[in-house]
Amino acid sequence: MAELPGCCRPCATCLLCLYSCRWISARKEKRKGLRTTKCDCSWFLFLFCVFLFTLVWLYFAIVILNDFHNFNEFIFKQRKLWLDWSLLLLVATAVLITYSAVLLVLALCLQLCGQPLKLHWVHKSLLIVTALVVAAAFTGLGIKWAEEWRSARISLQATGPFLHIGIVGGMTLLAWPLASFTYRSRRAGLKVFLLLMYSTVMVALYLSPLVITSPCIMEENQLPPKPALVGHRGAPMLAPENTLMSLHKAVGCDVQVFETDVMVSADGVPFLMHDEKLTRTTNVQDVFPERASLNSTAFNWTDLQQLDAGSWFLERRPFSTVQSLSAGDRKQASKQKIPSLEEVLEAAKHSNISIMFDLRPENHTDYQSFVNATLDAILQSGIPLQQILWLPDGFREQVKQQVPGVQQVYGRKRLQDEKEPLLHVNLPYQDMSSEEIRQYRQDNISVNLYVVNQPWLFSVLWCAGVSSVTTNACQVLKEMKHPIWLLVSDPCILHRPCSVTVLCPRLLWSPPAVAPQQLSGGRVGLTQRCAGRDEPGKGWPCTGQAGRAVQAVPPELAGAHRRLVALQPSSTYLMIWIVADCVSFLMILWAFLLVKKCSKRRRAAESETDVLLTKINSLMQE
Repeated sequence: MAELPGCCRPCATCLLCLYSCRWISARKEKRKGLRTTKCDCSWFLFLFCVFLFTLVWLYFAIVILNDFHNFNEFIFKQRKLWLDWSLLLLVATAVLITYSAVLLVLALCLQLCGQPLKLHWVHKSLLIVTALVVAAAFTGLGIKWAEEWRSARISLQATGPFLHIGIVGGMTLLAWPLASFTYRSRRAGLKVFLLLMYSTVMVALYLSPLVITSPCIMEENQLPPKPALVGHRGAPMLAPENTLMSLHKAVGCDVQVFETDVMVSADGVPFLMHDEKLTRTTNVQDVFPERASLNSTAFNWTDLQQLDAGSWFLERRPFSTVQSLSAGDRKQASKQKIPSLEEVLEAAKHSNISIMFDLRPENHTDYQSFVNATLDAILQSGIPLQQILWLPDGFREQVKQQVPGVQQVYGRKRLQDEKEPLLHVNLPYQDMSSEEIRQYRQDNISVNLYVVNQPWLFSVLWCAGVSSVTTNACQVLKEMKHPIWLLVSDPCILHRPCSVTVLCPRLLWSPPAVAPQQLSGGRVGLTQRCAGRDEPGKGWPCTGQAGRAVQAVPPELAGAHRRLVALQPSSTYLMIWIVADCVSFLMILWAFLLVKKCSKRRRAAESETDVLLTKINSLMQE
């Protein structure tokens, strides 16, 4: 094969060495008359598929980072080994994607230089291993962590518009090597097949925005209020979980609700603990080695007070943020003990923060006594009952009768034949679609979703209108004044000149407009202050955020207004879609025309060279 003009032989030789794992010059390769066979083309197609397969896994790996702390806890419970497995996952994925990407770039460069694609057997073996490893990862994800598939679906609402543009750009760049191969190859069947497949993929990509939806494609004035923050076991990235230090750190992050788990000791004292066993978050193996395998409820309160509930946080470093703690915070963390519910309620009362908790274990034979002990602690603490958010389903009717002021939070969606209206629901973020969140918001039902740690996920739920989110990263989400991106049409387009011819679409990085009214008062947790009324869940519309409200609007007018303003964001994204597709199509057309022109010049030069050589041979013979 002839080389393209401008492709120097040393570069071609280096590329050929790296791809084929043999040091032979491009000139010698040309003299041997080696060509790219059907088998070589098949291996190149396999390389391309492995690269895409690995790229998709990299996307999944980034998505599941939001929930990876749960995986670390699961491994610890099974193997008693604590390690941040997310680092291992990202490093392994980065190695695989880098290897396949380098091979793909080498193959494309060789094609542009007119060199044969002779992939070495070592690379073939490693590509097969890469494909098997990624396939095993996807299989394990589907078996043990199936809910992450729904997380990936939600992530597409945050990345869909950008993925569309990125993939269109990547496929557009592939037009250059495809055009080069088309004008060089003499196999008509293969050329027709590749062109048809490429055209089909591009048409599908050009039309893909028809199925892309995102709650963040909206006008700026339609952005819902920022969701309230619920501290998952406090602020577990800044302090040992379920401790008084964690509660105080959560208060410093403007968290409105402290979410925790309550158990009851053998002598009837409610205390904070998530795991059924004490091994992960205390030093029970050092203090009571013979009883370390017992459930938390088997210990009396005197024994529990002897345990250290903070040193594990400094030793195992469950989050990377532990390394940045100050000396004072480290000293304070090392002195943490297991707090009783009475101590936590007293701290919550003074901090004016609500508390939401689950009562564990629900399958315990003395669960009713656990409920009674918990209710007694609540009533004796003197905390305002509206600051208590009750999650347990067991004996809920009894709780309603004894403490009617406690807010009832349900861990399920509402039913069609609901006897009494639900005011608050607490669900995994994978279980609620954007449409359901909007409907619940319209019906004045407060929606809290857990566990939300990544800013991209928080942005999607913010745009969807969720009332609050439970998070481990309250210190990160606190600093977010707006979603990561918000695709809007510029409201000032009619009042100032624009540098582009489309509708001046832009990414919104400025904070949303301040609400018309600012209501006074402290934190009220999931209690919504709606249209100036403090009654939980009443009025319209509910902001889901303490101290903020909007003017009351009749539901029928608000619904019509939402349908009206939904038209403009669609037209804005439509313009971006059309421009991106048109630019891509023109670049592909330009690539084929340019390569065709270069091919004609090369063939003309080769013809002149052949004529000249013929004349020289004739003169030599004479």
